[in-house]
Amino acid sequence: MKTLEELNLVDDFLVNSLTSHKIYGEQSARYILECILRRQIGKLTVVPQRFFCGENTETHGIRLDVYLDEENGEIFDIEPDQNDGKEEIVSLPRRVRFYHAKIDAGNLTAGDTYGSLRNVIVIFITTYDPFGLNRMVYTIKNGCIEVPELEYEDGAQTIFLYTRGREGNPPEELKQLLHYMEHSSIENAPSENLKKLHRMVTAVKRDGEVGLAYMKSFEREERIRKQGLKEGLQEGKEVEIIKLGRKFGKSDAEILALLQEELQITEEQAKQVLEKYGKTLDL
Repeated sequence: MKTLEELNLVDDFLVNSLTSHKIYGEQSARYILECILRRQIGKLTVVPQRFFCGENTETHGIRLDVYLDEENGEIFDIEPDQNDGKEEIVSLPRRVRFYHAKIDAGNLTAGDTYGSLRNVIVIFITTYDPFGLNRMVYTIKNGCIEVPELEYEDGAQTIFLYTRGREGNPPEELKQLLHYMEHSSIENAPSENLKKLHRMVTAVKRDGEVGLAYMKSFEREERIRKQGLKEGLQEGKEVEIIKLGRKFGKSDAEILALLQEELQITEEQAKQVLEKYGKTLDL
């Protein structure tokens, strides 16, 4: 795990800490948005790690990295993303579709008309090329396949920003910002605006409360990692006992007894383990 000093703005913790900071939050978020959208942004309310829960325990919720509410304006969600696994990249458009749906559902209260739905712009800042065309900017809006020039304004827009993209002639300031977000050092802050942003980043990294929060997040991740290892070892033991039992011709009743004895679990728990692995193991 990186130290706090080593974090860049494409790292969730740092961008959350910066944009939610009591002193630097709104101005840093405004600069990032204005650079990306190339227009002025009104007063912002920053909600770091905004949660939209599922309707019940069986349905999916989401956690948005940087949720920004413009007064009398639009809603923005900024998502730095470094998950460059093949499956994650392929499913990215569907992930964005779900984000839009949850944001919309959370902002349409009972009695409101559909016409009152606010414009929503979801912005993914990625260190990988989501579509393989080496573009820095991919702007996605819904439209009509048969009549591409048909004006179809549903208020939803998604912008994918690839930090290393070269095609498409992106603005110089945007190129500099994205490079800085991936490599957040003073050497990568050539403009006055980026130098100002870097001073904010440096101040946030030196903030004692931020440092404490990062230490706690590190400890939490360590606990989760250790618990995962422990559960993995337990699962390995369960599988091995069932495999050995099958190999030596033991009955299910005998395997259940072995599971209870070796793992110190109840008969009901042993039955659940056998049901989970007994039919799927390639023995």
